[in-house]
Amino acid sequence: MIVSILQRIRCRRWLLRVTFSMLLAVGAASRTICVAAPAAAPAAPLAVKVLVINTFRAEAAPWPTALHTDREIRVPGLSSDYPLVRCNAAAVCQVTLGMGHANAAASMMAVLYSGLFDLRRTYFLIAGIAGIDPARGTIGSAAWARYAVDVGIAHEIDARELPRDWRDGIFGVGTDAPGKKPQLEYRTEVFRLDEALLQKALSLSHQVALEDSDDVRAYRAHYQRSPANQPPQVTQCDTATSDTWWTGERLGEHARRWTALLTDDEGIYCTTQEEDNATLTALTRGAQSGLVDIKRVAVLRSGSDFDRGYANQSAFDALRAQFALAGAVRISVDNLVRAGLPLVDNIAQHWDLWRNGVPANNVP
Repeated sequence: MIVSILQRIRCRRWLLRVTFSMLLAVGAASRTICVAAPAAAPAAPLAVKVLVINTFRAEAAPWPTALHTDREIRVPGLSSDYPLVRCNAAAVCQVTLGMGHANAAASMMAVLYSGLFDLRRTYFLIAGIAGIDPARGTIGSAAWARYAVDVGIAHEIDARELPRDWRDGIFGVGTDAPGKKPQLEYRTEVFRLDEALLQKALSLSHQVALEDSDDVRAYRAHYQRSPANQPPQVTQCDTATSDTWWTGERLGEHARRWTALLTDDEGIYCTTQEEDNATLTALTRGAQSGLVDIKRVAVLRSGSDFDRGYANQSAFDALRAQFALAGAVRISVDNLVRAGLPLVDNIAQHWDLWRNGVPANNVP
């Protein structure tokens, strides 16, 4: 009996020694592994030459092919629908923000503050489709903007309850009638783009042949005046931002008046879209943080529909008829690339001239 007890004690001591030895060995190995495999240094931010900014899938679709992108970078904070920034070997990239003010601002901020990109010398091309004023262009026209004006920041009274002498019920925040300029206290109501970059973009693209389609040609023939009834061209006029997709003669006239009012009669309204003031607000915040140069931003909008109908056509009939134009979105999206790519390529191919700022117009 005593012998049996002694044997069990010796066995337990032996097991304890073995277990302790194994734990020491594992600990030593763990220390060796930690020393032998230090954490990899984070990759340096990608110095981007040009960032093309779109807002939805169809708008973005032709750009990766046009830019020959070969790299995808996942950015935390981008929309789950569009989580990637796509880049090519020349450090030209493309991002899709998502539609509307909220998506545009949130996604642009995610890119700016991701730490994945060096954007201090980057040129930004905001390229999207839009409604277009028939007095300034046609479906397929591509317009470079000098001003982006938010037509959504306003007081509004229902049209059925207007004072007798008012043309519409939309007037500036803090004012008491249409036609009075508000104080612009939001700091996002109007942006003016850099004139040197605007003129360079126009000079590089004004003779580009734009795409057209048979159904759009037939539809624009209903408009009695040029440029609405003419083939699309590259032009310069300004863009209005609103999350509301409006249409009709009276709202179109308001957009004209509002753009003129907020720009002291310098701006000429011609396109209407949902995102540009939000995107420009995010870029302005980035500039205030020293992350971007706000003078390196260009806005290009192409007409995918008229903002109002032709003579004797109701607003709703105009909206419905243009939804049926299969060629309208296709040519407007393609013409963004045709009009925008000369600027993008010139920057990438002549980076030595563009690195420190916009070169003079007499420079290639």
